[in-house]
Amino acid sequence: MEITVSRKAHFNAAHRLHVPEWSDEKNKSFFGSCNNPNFHGHNYDLIVSLTGEIDPITGYFIDMKWLSQIIKEEIEDRFDHKNLNLDCEEFKQLNPSTENLAVVIWQLLNKRLNHPKNLKVILYETERNFVEYNGN
Repeated sequence: MEITVSRKAHFNAAHRLHVPEWSDEKNKSFFGSCNNPNFHGHNYDLIVSLTGEIDPITGYFIDMKWLSQIIKEEIEDRFDHKNLNLDCEEFKQLNPSTENLAVVIWQLLNKRLNHPKNLKVILYETERNFVEYNGN
């Protein structure tokens, strides 16, 4: 029997969306306030979902305490209260858009999983703006 389990997490981070090859005017026109040279922050909400088979002995698909620990170590400890552009190696050469952040989060979590699972992340930048990524 297949089931999907999800864990919600939260972190705060600042970023600036900017394409160095573009003029300041083009960056400001395209990214708006997200191009603020002094950065700006978001209160990100993250939902991590895994799909797989329920173990007939334990009744678990995955130990949620273990999943929570992985999310804390790989995501919250890495990104919470950080400037994504300045503090995080993942974004030294990658624009820290919510789309790119979701892909990076998926990659970090996927590396820690012991066996294949269907992993999906949903990342809320605001209450109304969010992205989903499942590795495709």
